[in-house]
Amino acid sequence: MEQQLAYSFHLGSDKNKSKSAKKVAKGNVSGTTSLSNNAIQNSNVLSKVNKHNLRDYDNEKDLIRVIRGTNDIVNDVKDLYLEEFEEARIEYNNKQTRNDRKIENYFMKINESQNDLACEIIVELGDMEFWKDKDKQYRLKMIDVYNEQVNDLVKILPTFKIANATIHFDETSPHMHIVGVPIIENCTRGMKKQVGKSQLFTKESLTKIQDKMRNACIKSFNKFYGMDIKLKEKQKGRNQDINVKDMSNYSNIKKQLAEKEKKLDKANKQTNKLDNTTKDINQILDNLKPAKFNKNNMVISNEDVQKIKNFTKDVKDTTKTVRSVNDLNIAIIDFEHSAFEIEKENRSLKYQIEEKDNKISKLESEISSKDKHISKLQAEKERIKNELQKFKNFWRKLIKHFQSKIGFDKDEKYKYVSDDLYKNGIFDDNDNEIANNILRKVTIPDENKNNKLKKKNDFNLS
Repeated sequence: MEQQLAYSFHLGSDKNKSKSAKKVAKGNVSGTTSLSNNAIQNSNVLSKVNKHNLRDYDNEKDLIRVIRGTNDIVNDVKDLYLEEFEEARIEYNNKQTRNDRKIENYFMKINESQNDLACEIIVELGDMEFWKDKDKQYRLKMIDVYNEQVNDLVKILPTFKIANATIHFDETSPHMHIVGVPIIENCTRGMKKQVGKSQLFTKESLTKIQDKMRNACIKSFNKFYGMDIKLKEKQKGRNQDINVKDMSNYSNIKKQLAEKEKKLDKANKQTNKLDNTTKDINQILDNLKPAKFNKNNMVISNEDVQKIKNFTKDVKDTTKTVRSVNDLNIAIIDFEHSAFEIEKENRSLKYQIEEKDNKISKLESEISSKDKHISKLQAEKERIKNELQKFKNFWRKLIKHFQSKIGFDKDEKYKYVSDDLYKNGIFDDNDNEIANNILRKVTIPDENKNNKLKKKNDFNLS
């Protein structure tokens, strides 16, 4: 039979945030679940996406490859916002006559709104069955395939701006997380350029995008792997922005599970029956007596013969039922493998948290030390400020004294000293002009304050 590969293209959705999903996520160290990825509604969720996608705590960093963006998805998205929206933000603000209508930071505005801050797309080619026996080098060739998928997405959907693309090789099958921002232009209200997930991603547009992406993906795979593999037929309801319970095969899966449970229950009942019948057969064999004419032969009644025949039939039926439950055993093995992967990730997350706690403790100690140093600098700043004020007052008094001696007393000695100070650069143009011009007013803060108080008191007395 010709080998075929499955392809999936999932876009995060608010609808995946069911009560049960939230309950599971709350109990996990990462704060997330392994269910379909959710929408990135704010910076808090974006931070969780950053921790999950980059796994900078993992010892096997070679299994996490960033092919677009940096090792900080939060900053990647912030930089994208500045690059894409800053011009539109400034243009919008220039048209506003009221400051309260201006947008100071578009990233923070969307973060505090009901709109999604960014979107995450997960792309995967091949399932666990295909990848289970492939070595590391074979898997790493998918870097070239997923690199072309990123380029294809840019061509197919140029208004979806990609901030980061990361490939995971540490799970059952290599898959890629793409984080980006959907953009709409020429808006008539608000900024001309805005975030617009609902306008860009509809059920119809997602279907077209996914069809183009899956065709491009298998072409890239065959090119880099030198093969000619076909894709499995697209299942109805897959890769859409919908709740997992809305998928058309959900009810079929539930029916299959119910049938397997019935078969398992039947097998258990038949096994119990066999256990009881086995005791009866053993008792029959123990009670057999030798024949009168030939001691090598045993005598058995017709009733006991029938019991043995019925036992044989029950064994065949039970064997058939147990074989029919074999696919359930395979499902259990798959579940155990998934549970092992989740446990591995949880251990890595726990290690990351411990590392972060140590860093936080160290930073808190450094902050405390910096705070003390800042307090000392502030005290020193106040002391210098007071000294500077004293000098300013002294200098104003000195200039005023020169002005009085030269302007009123016509003292040539002060005139000579003033000119000498000016020639030697001690008096600047302004100082020299004040010293020699009686019409220039010299203000001394302390004297002004005292004069005002004196005038106020004189007025009250009168």
